[in-house]
Amino acid sequence: MIANETPVLANSLWTATAQSQPEYAPLYGSTEAEVAIIGAGVTGLSAALHLAERGIDTVVLEAATPGWGASGRNGGQLNPGLKYDPDAVTAHFGEEMGARMLRLSGGAPDLAMDLIARHRIACDAVQSGWIQPAHDAGSLRVLEARAEQWARHGVSLRMLDRETVARMIGTDVYTGGLLDPRGANLHPLNYTLGLARAAQATGARIYGGTRAVSLNKTDSYQTIATTNGSVRARRVLLCTNAETDALCPPLARTVVPVRSVQVATAPLPDEILDSILPGRQAASDSRRVMVYYKRDGAGRFLIGGRGDYNDTTTAKLQENLRRISRKMFPQLGDVPFTHAWGGHVAMTADHLPHLSRHGEGVMSATGFNGRGLALGTAIGKLLADWASGTPEAELDFPVTPARPIPFHFLRKPAVRAAVVLFRLRDSLGI
Repeated sequence: MIANETPVLANSLWTATAQSQPEYAPLYGSTEAEVAIIGAGVTGLSAALHLAERGIDTVVLEAATPGWGASGRNGGQLNPGLKYDPDAVTAHFGEEMGARMLRLSGGAPDLAMDLIARHRIACDAVQSGWIQPAHDAGSLRVLEARAEQWARHGVSLRMLDRETVARMIGTDVYTGGLLDPRGANLHPLNYTLGLARAAQATGARIYGGTRAVSLNKTDSYQTIATTNGSVRARRVLLCTNAETDALCPPLARTVVPVRSVQVATAPLPDEILDSILPGRQAASDSRRVMVYYKRDGAGRFLIGGRGDYNDTTTAKLQENLRRISRKMFPQLGDVPFTHAWGGHVAMTADHLPHLSRHGEGVMSATGFNGRGLALGTAIGKLLADWASGTPEAELDFPVTPARPIPFHFLRKPAVRAAVVLFRLRDSLGI
């Protein structure tokens, strides 16, 4: 069970099957570092590891334990790219910056897999590809355009017909699909804990149970006051994403935390195992309110989707995922679902992550919109580049001001209304 979490979100397969982790003691008293990182999820730990590899004195502060948030609870998919297809990215950001963003985001799974190999992180990682199945002819045309656009950037994606998708996934509910060979999947909590171990072994100092309560600039240093101490650093990286609080206004009002929930079966019997994702690709379907699913190394089937803020409704949505699974994959039969959990992902108004500077020496990275496992790894390296002295203009992602979302206080009813609308449009095929 996830410690200090509401019961409907706590029964995580990843927590139940995680490797033992060392104790990350709280910070007591005062310390100094060249760089201080707030948040020990994938982004913060990737930044810490890359900084430590460069010999830069780095401290990581985590209010709970490494991987407690979305980094240790997500669907375990290392998916390449951004929410938008290449043409939209280059049209909005320009050919030069757009190409850099596409290169960074498209190569994010490879970066994660390289870290896993170099630091021998045991996290059930397989780079078998990412399937995007289409539920109707319109969504199939979108995938065809996506493949054509990536081809112009030197990336070869494979269109799949109905029969191939049915064979690769194990269900006949789709009209076709797209296979992106860059995609990978893994055990996200073990990956995050592995990053923490690697960062610590390389020289970073990680403190758990240490909440940052204030951030103030003095001369050329930033001082972070914590629950039981303080850190003085030249540069600070804010890597709190969906757990962002009021530490650095207006950052918390630039993202909307949205619940994402998952359920998982017991290990499947051999007679079922070979018929569901036999190649161990991960999949995310094309509906506006999508479901995403994969198998783990022990043969369990996992499926997830967007949830609700209310615990009762969240439990109903988890039951709905079980129902969808049995409808899509009748071969599951009476195999029991043994785990149900969830957490928050940080969404932005433009569906893009944001790098923002907050005065001199402070940079944040938030809003991964459900793609934080791969993209957070890559953005963490980017933050390390900035903290190491790379000018903002040379980063492979734009740095923009932190812009609060209008009427942010209405975020919960707005999210509920959007989900209802998207489900209606999915059902009508519009």
